[in-house]
Amino acid sequence: MSQYTFSGGIHPFDGKGLSKDKPVKEVLPKGLLVFPLSQHIGAPAKAVVAVGDSVKAGQLIAEANGFVSANIFSSVSGTVKAIEPHRVPTGAMVNSIVIENDGKYEEVSYPAPKAYEEMTGEEIVNAVRAAGVVGMGGAGFPTAVKLSPKNPEKIDYIIANCVECEPYLTSDYRRMMENPELVIDGLKCVLKVFPRARGIIAIEDNKPDAVEKMKSLTANESSIEVYSLKTKYPQGGERQLIYACTKRAINSKMLPADAGCIVDNCETLVAINRAVKENKPTFQRIVTITGDAINDPRNFLVRMGSSFNELISEAGGLKSEPEQIVSGGPMMGFSVLETDVPVTKTSSAMLFLLRDDALHAEETACINCGRCVEVCPSRLIPSQLATYGEHENYEKFNQLFGSECIECGSCSYVCPAKRQLAQAIKGMKRLAAAKAKEEAKGGDK
Repeated sequence: MSQYTFSGGIHPFDGKGLSKDKPVKEVLPKGLLVFPLSQHIGAPAKAVVAVGDSVKAGQLIAEANGFVSANIFSSVSGTVKAIEPHRVPTGAMVNSIVIENDGKYEEVSYPAPKAYEEMTGEEIVNAVRAAGVVGMGGAGFPTAVKLSPKNPEKIDYIIANCVECEPYLTSDYRRMMENPELVIDGLKCVLKVFPRARGIIAIEDNKPDAVEKMKSLTANESSIEVYSLKTKYPQGGERQLIYACTKRAINSKMLPADAGCIVDNCETLVAINRAVKENKPTFQRIVTITGDAINDPRNFLVRMGSSFNELISEAGGLKSEPEQIVSGGPMMGFSVLETDVPVTKTSSAMLFLLRDDALHAEETACINCGRCVEVCPSRLIPSQLATYGEHENYEKFNQLFGSECIECGSCSYVCPAKRQLAQAIKGMKRLAAAKAKEEAKGGDK
């Protein structure tokens, strides 16, 4: 049994067999592409093109509008047709740049890169910032900001999050199997920024072939180790991953850097590698299209701005109408209102399920079995927190540290009463945060 794990967690059906053994297929987009100006945490990017402009793939079309923001690049050559609101996978309407693809895929010429071994840490961070790299595991936090902690000399570990614990998702697995050197070289680039740190490539032990491949390729790397972690959800959660690898704990008020760690997702490291070693911006990624409602579930190398409808078609279309469509995985993803939405930097997957078990579940009263407490990775009491959330009891919710919930959904998964615990807690967290913000404003007057 692996020593690298955390307390709590669950073992849901992983569904990875649907797509894990099929090679990644590159898909070139057609028609109109949509580039939301907000596909990262922080301020939306500011458009630097106008309607009617001609653009090429790799060209900057929107620049970071603040320290916590990120550049956005065209993924095709063509003409800017509009700058207007468009729906994104979350369901929100976001101001976006619309580009008509000319089908030529002409790409800009990139400056010759400097050997990363000769680059300073500052030069590497600047290259990452210029390329618009963000956390591509779903969070979307600008990577250059993450690589600029207050006390860089206190960073001990750079953790490559290759766990991919979310059910059905296999894009990181395929990346490790097909392009492992891109992940490793990306990690090396980050280690150059923090020369006293050690690199850890963290992979769950249900991917033994990926573990062995990474171990073989890093055998002569004295500053990099490969950890085989116990397969358990949410092993890839940032707090759980840091604890599993280092036995250091953080809470909601801390950043990983406060525990001497920097954590980057597998696909993010690939983007870092390309930014530093090739001077190429982020405009493509691997996306999983899967589920029992899809004819040919698999992973696609796709350019940002492409419509998910094109990927559905490339996956053989739908067997029949799904009851549930999820952006991301089934545990922490969210329902999709429509599929004609663009692939963004944080688009890891779209899941199509013939049956939505949650929809058919009949909620009953809590039986005080304590299962939600046993599986909670944050060691909370979800049943009580959900009740306080349903009654908007801020005082009791805060007394039980409701803000420490990571919203993983483990509690809802195991609840025999089928209570929507995670949803109630998540909603209350938002209300409590807004209330605290209002109270803080009142105190400043």
